[in-house]
Amino acid sequence: MTDTFNQVFDWFNCDMNLQKFKPANGGWNINEVLEHIAITNHYLLILIRKATVKSVEKAKSENFGDLILNYDLDWSKLKAIGEHKSFEWNRPAHMEPTGNISLNEVKIKLQDQLNECLKLLSQVSNGEGVLHKTTMSVNGLGKIDVYHYFSFLSQHSKRHLEQMEKINLEFKNSKRDF
Repeated sequence: MTDTFNQVFDWFNCDMNLQKFKPANGGWNINEVLEHIAITNHYLLILIRKATVKSVEKAKSENFGDLILNYDLDWSKLKAIGEHKSFEWNRPAHMEPTGNISLNEVKIKLQDQLNECLKLLSQVSNGEGVLHKTTMSVNGLGKIDVYHYFSFLSQHSKRHLEQMEKINLEFKNSKRDF
């Protein structure tokens, strides 16, 4: 998770012209992608926060040793979350970037989100996160536990890291055309 966030943070240091470059397909520029990541993390963290609390509460009264021994992270479906354009998804309007917050504010939000992720992960560091599942409709994931949600959050960022690389490549190629 930290590695993925650090890769996202690197994009805040790229050339300002690249940050604002609009791809030919009319997609988002890098600043908009960064804002979208922060917005999506915000909503994912609401779910993760609630699920973490429920997992910790359940761990007080439930034995979850067998769940940990037979634990399986459905990597194939989660991996697809990290691949740009790997599946069809109509994102909710409230996750669209608005451009109403500064790039510095987006960076601060992302840093706060990373810190919260690490704090929440520490609360379920003994396997408690397997005890509570909620439904994730994206890519047909179905019922997933806290650890899957953390993986989803990280994979979502990776998806957009790939998108920003594509924007960077298009930007570089557009400069060669002149």
